[in-house]
Amino acid sequence: MFSALLGGTSAEERPMACTNVVIAHRHPIVLEGLSMVLGALADFKIVASCESTPSCIEAINNLAPDIAIVDPAMPECAELLAFSSHASQNRLPESHSTHLIFFGSSEDCALVLESGPPTCSIILTDAEPEALVGFLRRIADGDSLAPPTSPDPVASQEERANADDMLATLTDRERQIMHLVSKGLSNKEIGRRLNIADGTIKQHLHNIFQKLEVSNRTVLAALAIAQYGRAT
Repeated sequence: MFSALLGGTSAEERPMACTNVVIAHRHPIVLEGLSMVLGALADFKIVASCESTPSCIEAINNLAPDIAIVDPAMPECAELLAFSSHASQNRLPESHSTHLIFFGSSEDCALVLESGPPTCSIILTDAEPEALVGFLRRIADGDSLAPPTSPDPVASQEERANADDMLATLTDRERQIMHLVSKGLSNKEIGRRLNIADGTIKQHLHNIFQKLEVSNRTVLAALAIAQYGRAT
């Protein structure tokens, strides 16, 4: 069973625009960490904390949260994807839908990126708490932090061609850094791996963001996973 969280800040103390959240992760320490980060914010309310896929599906079905932060490596995650896809296909235009956010390593997120619903997002676990909150607020405002897909084969081919053209502008060093970002490495870890200074990495990332027209390393990692598949 999921754990519904009914306590905390009262409705009078919360702003009118409050995002209801279900969190689901196989590791209790991660659940606790997410609860501590989001529980301190007035614009998020954790309505359920789950340690399994069935309890997560139950919470989403019963509580209809705005977003669900999910561990992509949870056993039976395919059932959640099937449930979400079915709900998305059969819901009425005016009905409420839950935005799935997969919170995990680049390797785990890669496994659900193609099979997840079109509006799902991914956030890598190396994100700092401040960045995590910023991403969640963007998602709550309607953004989707994952490469978009198109049902039109011709449009999809054009999108892939455009992405390939932009990727072709990257230098070998920039491709190395993009690959390491997709594996969840921090700037310091990348610097140790490539034996270059932190300032140099920041400059490379700035150049990559401009060339690929992305705004942050999470979107960059999602693009790398979509283009190159599972990081190794």
